[in-house]
Parts: sequence; structure tokens; C-alpha cells
Amino acid sequence: MRLLFGSCFALILAAAIGLGATWLTITHGVAFGSLTIGAWTAWPKSGSIDIDPYARATIARTGELPLGTGDGVAFYARTDDAGNNFDGRCTFTVSGMTPAARYWTLTLYDPDGHLVANTIDRHGFTSAEILRDIEGRFTISVAPRARPGNWLPTGGIERYVLVWRFYDTPIGVATRTAKEAPMPAIVRKACS
Repeated sequence: MRLLFGSCFALILAAAIGLGATWLTITHGVAFGSLTIGAWTAWPKSGSIDIDPYARATIARTGELPLGTGDGVAFYARTDDAGNNFDGRCTFTVSGMTPAARYWTLTLYDPDGHLVANTIDRHGFTSAEILRDIEGRFTISVAPRARPGNWLPTGGIERYVLVWRFYDTPIGVATRTAKEAPMPAIVRKACS
């Protein structure tokens, strides 16, 4: 009898730990094969047949359609380069150069993956509409109040995610460093 209770307890404990670890992995965006450059993280294999089971489960849970390996790659940022969480009441700047790509988009989402409502109905930028300096660099202000130049309004929400999608780009599974893919820096400027 004691052996039966011990076996049942071990089985229940193992199931709880396994299911808990799976839930934590799926809900927090942890997957194998990530590529991290600064504050930006991508999963280049998520659009291929080499996708890991956790990334597959995350896609099934969220319903998000990943970019195919030959189409491009999506980078996600939830913090600035110093590790500060994005706060819609603060001003952050995204500046620098982007890796080589035929086209790119930068979009602001809430943590659940929905576009953030704001008064001017702007949710992101594309490579075709961004203002650049003479050297090709740019600065995007992500802030609750209007800023000159490239301004992406946060709507004052508490948390958000920036998603940078690069289309027709050499960035992928073989990319390992910022030298190969220069991602823009993210810096917190001020909080109101």
C-alpha cells in the first residue's frame, strides 16, 4: 500500500513539474535556438521545419503566424539595452542602423499581441517612411507625448513589446553577433 501511494505521489509530482515547466516556457516566450543581439531576440527557426516543440506550442497558443525562413525574421524587444522594462509612460529611443533587408517594419504591441490604441492611429514604422540623417542612421522616439521626427506613441500603457520584422534578409540561423546584424540600440530617456 505504501508503495502504491509513493508511486502515485511521484507520478503526480512529476506531472505537475513537467506541465508547470511547459506552461512557463510557452507563456514567457522561451524557446530553443534564439538569436539575441542587444535587447532584441529572434527565433529564426520558428518558420521552418526545424522548429522546436516549445516554439510550436507557443505558436499554437498565440495563433501568431511566423515568418518563413526564406521570407525574413522577426525580432522582439521587451526591455531596453540596460534591462529596463518598457513602460508606456516613459520615453525610449530606438536609434542606429538596421541589418541589410529589402524591407522592414517596426510595430508596437501590448503584451498580449494587440496593437496599442493611440490618438493618431500610428502603430509602427516601415523602412520606406522613416526619417534618416545623412549617414542613414535614424532615431525613433517611443513615448506617450508627441516628439519631433520619428515618433511612435505608446498610448500611455503600462507595458508593451516592440517587434521588428526584416523581410528578404540574410539574417538567420547562421547569424551570431551584432557585427553580422547591427540592431538599433534602445535607451530609456525619461519617465513622466
